[in-house]
Amino acid sequence: MLSAVPQRFNLAHYCLAENARLHPEKIGLTVVGDEHVQRWSYAQLDLKVRQLAAGFKTLNLKPGAHIMIRMGNEANAALAYFAAIAAGYVAFLASAQLTFDEAAFLLQDSEAQALILGASFSHENHVSPGVAILSPQALDALFLSEPIADYEDTAAQDPAYLVYTSGTTSRPKGVLHAHRAAWGRRPMLTHWTGLRSEDVMLHAGAINWTYTLGVGVVDPLSVGAAAVLYNGKSDPSVWPRLIERYGVSVFAAVPGVFRQILKYGALEEYNLSSLRHGLSAGAALPQNLSLDWRKRTGKEIFEAFGMSEISTFISSGPLTPIKTDSPGRAQPGRVVAALPVENGDVPLGSGQTGLLAIRRDDPGMMLGYWKRQEEEQQAFRGEWFVSGDLVEFDEDGYMWRHGRADEVMNAGGFRVSPAEVEKCLLTFPNVAEAAVAERAGRDGETTIIKAYVVMREAAPADEIAILAHCQSHLAAYKRPKVVVFLESLPRNANGKLKRDALA
Repeated sequence: MLSAVPQRFNLAHYCLAENARLHPEKIGLTVVGDEHVQRWSYAQLDLKVRQLAAGFKTLNLKPGAHIMIRMGNEANAALAYFAAIAAGYVAFLASAQLTFDEAAFLLQDSEAQALILGASFSHENHVSPGVAILSPQALDALFLSEPIADYEDTAAQDPAYLVYTSGTTSRPKGVLHAHRAAWGRRPMLTHWTGLRSEDVMLHAGAINWTYTLGVGVVDPLSVGAAAVLYNGKSDPSVWPRLIERYGVSVFAAVPGVFRQILKYGALEEYNLSSLRHGLSAGAALPQNLSLDWRKRTGKEIFEAFGMSEISTFISSGPLTPIKTDSPGRAQPGRVVAALPVENGDVPLGSGQTGLLAIRRDDPGMMLGYWKRQEEEQQAFRGEWFVSGDLVEFDEDGYMWRHGRADEVMNAGGFRVSPAEVEKCLLTFPNVAEAAVAERAGRDGETTIIKAYVVMREAAPADEIAILAHCQSHLAAYKRPKVVVFLESLPRNANGKLKRDALA
């Protein structure tokens, strides 16, 4: 069972302070670029975080203020995240893929009192009364502050960080997490990642993605391991090269990255003897991909399933054998079930399909949705948090997925609201109706977002212009890859869109 969370608990302190005391010279974080490598020992990480935390306190922010971090894949993003939490504020690490308009909406919706801009976004002119806008130069100046003596004495239940996720509405919603969320990740360490203090973890994602931040940074630092990230040019062969160079023992990525490595990474040219296993999350891991990886490397890929509201809680791992096409079973300490689709809070029996649910008292569970009380109430059913995933559990507790009960798409490992994409399409001149759906890509394994558009009479059907419009207003992972022009959208007798009938 998962041990009780300490009443007084600070997420940043949990990851840095004790290791800085016990292993001050051990390298905790390495960020590899095309022409440079940055490395920080635990003592250096601890000092930099406490210096920046002190700098944040000079901004005269209200207690518990939200600090929005808009950066590319750079080390300062992680330092700013931990520093905000160390100072008792709420860190909000925004996706670097967001357009200016999307970021501006989140800045307003989150009610952030400070916005940190990385080098890639220093040209942006966010005008928001009462918000302190920090350029890269201003952030550098804050690192020169006299460090705070200790991390803020926060309760485990106090808000620590905010993430945004797509739902069934046209607006992303904020998911607010407590400091205890880091403690709630402990079942993953044994039953999915297998992380130990002697490990070197390499994550293939960008640091501003919650999968990367959690599995690639928070988890290894919490056990005193070494975290390695890469922010250079995209190249599938870089991953086996980094595994060999840094003696990586655990490698995490989305399925698409494993596929690219197998196809273009020249695996046989590198020594992968240090690698113990791979980790996959964000999208379903195809059976043939897992088999090909095992055949080429002799290593397993352990899959996990999770969500923004609680992170990963279903997995295979070193102690949980893999069952083909299942992401695994509930990690020990988690209470997970399938509930009836319509209503009721009595778990269904094995082999019965229902909505995936997890107990709301799990330490990793979110505090709630930021300013979305109605959606929050809809997400809970008695003592359960209920997702939109249709699943069944077999007699061994393994979970089997049967799609979504709602319409949220998962293309490329990102949750995307159809309503948000459709709202963008309808702002294009002369688009009368629009719908989007998640469909198979050219390889038959990955999925893409496909748009279905009805143009006004005599208006040109210009796919290139519509895709360019989406490029200007939507993050890359939300954009349709293909536009299909129809004379009308399929609807039922009541006029409701029949999304399943879209070709």
